[in-house]
Amino acid sequence: MGTNWENFLKNLGEWRGSFTQISPDGEILNSTPSILNLEAFDHHQAVLFRLRRFDGNDYDSPPIQDYQQEYRSLGRENIFFATGAFSKGTLQLAPFSEFGAEYGFVDGDRRLRLVQLYDQQGNFTNLTLIREFRSSTDAYERSHLTVEQLIGHWQGQAHTFYSDLRQSETYATSLEIQEIGDGYLEQKISFQSHIITAKGRITGNKIISETEGKSRQILLLPDGTSSNVPLQLQLRKSFFVEAGWLVREKERQRLIRSYNQKGEWVSSTHIIEYKV
Repeated sequence: MGTNWENFLKNLGEWRGSFTQISPDGEILNSTPSILNLEAFDHHQAVLFRLRRFDGNDYDSPPIQDYQQEYRSLGRENIFFATGAFSKGTLQLAPFSEFGAEYGFVDGDRRLRLVQLYDQQGNFTNLTLIREFRSSTDAYERSHLTVEQLIGHWQGQAHTFYSDLRQSETYATSLEIQEIGDGYLEQKISFQSHIITAKGRITGNKIISETEGKSRQILLLPDGTSSNVPLQLQLRKSFFVEAGWLVREKERQRLIRSYNQKGEWVSSTHIIEYKV
């Protein structure tokens, strides 16, 4: 499966893309072109990170932002999986503090990243969708995700890392999504000895569900992306946040960050699943 550092190195290269701001309702607000370079040196024991952002669509103009950072190690909040996929974010939900999570997926000459942000009152406030393409390749963008693409039976394999450094686990997963009429979907999730069933209402590019008085929202976004979050974070209640990417018509990846009742980050999970 490789070490965390070896998995991080699967992101090396020059990636051209854009940072797109999205409202909590899924409205596209604005986009900023970007070039990200991840270059290894010192016998792959170090990586230079350089991010440039540009005004308009002209990569040849001077960047409006040019940020560089050298990495020789990774913090405990940065979890990289075997494909190069990663998740990182807030380690502890605290009163009157902002909360955020970032996810990254890698597939050949494509990368997709998603950032979810909450304000100091725990309200979900915005998303940043980052679509990246390896320079000098013919990598292309996926279509906007639809409900029809999600409906069906998905079987997969999950890999979970734990914050307390116990041994990571791999296990089978099953996700069944079906229409049940009147504009509703039902999701049945099975993993290890757990079975979770949830019903959601389809509203445009959103799927809204209510479980134990808590509202969750799945946003269907460009490039086959999905964002699955609680609309309000509550202290002393466990929760999870998730991003998904439809890599191909019948292949989907998901990244999940889970938090306990104390607001502590407890695990990160990467799922690769296939429609059967």
